[in-house]
Amino acid sequence: MAEKGMQGVSYTKVSSDYFEKRGLERHAGLLALWGLGVAAVVSGDFSGWNFGIAEAGWGGLLIATILVIIMYYGMLFSIGEMAAALPHTGGAYSFARSSMGPWGGFVTGFAETIEYIATTAVIVFFSASYADAITEELFGLSMPVWVWWIILYAIFLLLNISGSAISFKFAIWVSFIALGVVALFALMSIFSGKFSFDNLTNIAPEAGNSTFLPMGIWPIVAAMPFAMWFFLGIEELPLAAEEANNPARDIPKAGLRGMGTLVISALLVLVLNPGISGAKEISESGEPLLDGFRTLLPNSDVAAILAAFALVGLLASLQGIMFAYGRNIYSLSRAGYYPKMLSLTGSRKTPYTALIVGAIIGYAALLWAQYGGESAGAVVLNIAVWGAVIAYFLQMVSYVLLKKNLPNLARPYKSPVGLAGAFVAGALALLIFVGQAINPALTTAIQAIAIVYVIGLVGFGLFGRKKLVLSPEEQAAVDGHI
Repeated sequence: MAEKGMQGVSYTKVSSDYFEKRGLERHAGLLALWGLGVAAVVSGDFSGWNFGIAEAGWGGLLIATILVIIMYYGMLFSIGEMAAALPHTGGAYSFARSSMGPWGGFVTGFAETIEYIATTAVIVFFSASYADAITEELFGLSMPVWVWWIILYAIFLLLNISGSAISFKFAIWVSFIALGVVALFALMSIFSGKFSFDNLTNIAPEAGNSTFLPMGIWPIVAAMPFAMWFFLGIEELPLAAEEANNPARDIPKAGLRGMGTLVISALLVLVLNPGISGAKEISESGEPLLDGFRTLLPNSDVAAILAAFALVGLLASLQGIMFAYGRNIYSLSRAGYYPKMLSLTGSRKTPYTALIVGAIIGYAALLWAQYGGESAGAVVLNIAVWGAVIAYFLQMVSYVLLKKNLPNLARPYKSPVGLAGAFVAGALALLIFVGQAINPALTTAIQAIAIVYVIGLVGFGLFGRKKLVLSPEEQAAVDGHI
């Protein structure tokens, strides 16, 4: 067996049709990858980010957002270089596997699994909030949240299972529509006469603090997870490497262009939404953009109709992030880290078993948080962010190690900020990790992810490490002698 005994792993032989049953098809060009990246993230403009105001005030969230933008650019430059050099659908797992061995690959890949499943669940949660508010205002129809969750998961499972070509086309169109809604909201806010800088700082400061930073300096760190919601998911593009027409060229470009798009939309929302509605008023809203439309329009029916278009942004991200967890689980399953049945793709060449199982886990997480006495959106959001920053930090470690250990690896794209960018991004990810770990308000989320991580590590130690398969990313790591 290849590489038997390294870090205690061994590989099993598979049948001749193993990879035929786990095939993907190339459909994505540069525009499709841009659409996938933007679609996965754009829901952050509509919900979630505003909770950061409750943590640090508007000024604190603004500073947190700037720090997060720096982190994401440093990370995207580094990830772009690794994705061009190692164009496998494993993404973060593939990078870590090539730099840190099988255990490093599992720990990083598992963090991304948690991130993307939890992120999908959060988007389902916020989408249900928007959808129910819209149907109640327009038709007097309101349903229990758990019914909305089932409906939303079912619809987007069907979409993602139906074929990657359809998924990429959907991502492009809903990205344009969602960005159009943000642009419309921005224009209406600017010309409404209702915007006021005083609204941004209307939270009474605690003793010794200013209205710009009403809670002080350290809460900026507590606001960073919510600032991440503007961009969380753009790093998923390497997961589409085996479905991209030219991954080495297009994935770095799509990531950076997508990030530029999202920075513009995020700053518009961050300034204008609280600027018309009031920072204090929307700091705990489950539907801040809908509240913004309500402020701008006296007719609630018209606001609800516009919010229906805003819902498209949430649904765009639901499709994009569901794509991500499907490909993440697929790649780890194909390589034997997860049960091999989760990488079956069927006639439509989509990982349908991975998509279904991920949806079941996400739905269960929402039920646990919602009916366990906590706010499901905030709890699962922080689980997603903690999984994300673990994956971010480990990917930056992978970048540094690949530079050191594989200096001759062909790199069609090179980060313009090199090791410095990776160090800064890794340090900021670590800061967010520590900030969440010591925040008593996040105890439930931290305990949940810690328990899940222990279960995952024990499962891999007892079973997964003995049943690995030489998938493309595993073979690349073995050939690199890592």
